[in-house]
Amino acid sequence: MTTAPRVPRVPRVPRAVQAPTASALRPKAVARTGLYAFCAANALVVAVLFVQGGFASNALIVLGRLAGLYGALFMAFQLLLVARLPWLDRRIGMDRLTSWHRWTGFGVLWTLLAHVVLISFGYAQGSSLDPLNQLIDLAETVEGVLRALVAFVLLIVIGGVSARAARRRLAYETWHFIHLYTYVAVVLAFTHQVAAGTSFTSSSWGTAYWYTLWGAALAAVFTGRLALPLWRNLRHRLRVSAVVPENEHVVSVYVTGRDLDRLPARAGQFFLWRFLTRDRWWQANPFSLSAAPDGRTLRLTVKTAGDGTAAIRHLKPGTRVFAEGPYGAFTAMHRTRPDALLIAGGVGVTPIRALLEELPGHAVVVYRVTAERDAVLHDELRDLAAARGAELHLVTGPPVPDRLAPAELARLVPDLADRDVFLCGPPPMMNAVLGTLRELDVPASQIHFERFSLAG
Repeated sequence: MTTAPRVPRVPRVPRAVQAPTASALRPKAVARTGLYAFCAANALVVAVLFVQGGFASNALIVLGRLAGLYGALFMAFQLLLVARLPWLDRRIGMDRLTSWHRWTGFGVLWTLLAHVVLISFGYAQGSSLDPLNQLIDLAETVEGVLRALVAFVLLIVIGGVSARAARRRLAYETWHFIHLYTYVAVVLAFTHQVAAGTSFTSSSWGTAYWYTLWGAALAAVFTGRLALPLWRNLRHRLRVSAVVPENEHVVSVYVTGRDLDRLPARAGQFFLWRFLTRDRWWQANPFSLSAAPDGRTLRLTVKTAGDGTAAIRHLKPGTRVFAEGPYGAFTAMHRTRPDALLIAGGVGVTPIRALLEELPGHAVVVYRVTAERDAVLHDELRDLAAARGAELHLVTGPPVPDRLAPAELARLVPDLADRDVFLCGPPPMMNAVLGTLRELDVPASQIHFERFSLAG
């Protein structure tokens, strides 16, 4: 660990971020509306293709085919939601996209389960076989059915390990490795659709539609998850320049590289950081920038309190870094009011400190910690607030009683309802503050937060 004195950060004049007007289209609303419209249009196209493909005489088979088509559509949507496309991520946020991906996964499982059950029972009605043996017979005699069953089993396993109870017991890297089998399931399901899907084979434009949909979904994943991170890291060649202790349990890591002024990072965003040492290269951790990007250096501030982060304290200057991102919608892009309230808890102060550099207008910062010694970056916040003409309130004490209850927060910030609120901290604290903001009738459009979780 470096022992050199901390590199001083001089508070900068905030970037010129234009204040939105009342009639301005909000980026999040535009992105959500576009995404909803895209999904609705594709759902309609699938319905039209289904009708054009013709109906079987057995109602169960008809419903089974329809469930299979929408299962395939859900799988394509799933790929789009986790493709980490910058335009969507900056406007909606990885946490919400990941949450939607999880709920879409339930749609995949239920529609494909309905597809398997309804098709098996439907064909069994016209034969002497029971539904289970009918399914076995279809797998043996119809091209693509066996591959579809393998894909279905893979999705069941992946869904099982993604359940909250199982997810808590798995390391992210283990969960991620298992989750990669989703792509195997997608390929197997697609080959089944090519071989046996009536809407795929009944018309040339139906064939073109499904090839385009699956091709676009896979291209989005390839671009956002592989090509773009590789290109950015080859271009910027990131390295650790210093590791500076903030207190006994927290360090700041300074990262430099080439052409960082061309890296489209904003205050409030985060990266997935991989430090390329012998024992850490395979671990990815989501850490926010703890200072607004200045075109020369990136800084992250980390609580080294677990096996996954303790080694960061001992990183050497010159260590190569592979960073995926920037990610997140926790930025000044989503302002709706000229002034802001920034609420931080614990080490959640890192993106708040960065935002204080970039947000124009008057800012009030409320920093909640158990004791003053836990207030990481407090000196920087104080100096930056003084330079910006902002107010800084350090709120200390145990979790109970709630020092940010409605009456307390309204006393600290009387004009709260006229400000944007940016919130970051531990989940219990964030949930409590969100409840407080609801009680104080702060409009949801003015509340901005992100839950940093790789797997949702």
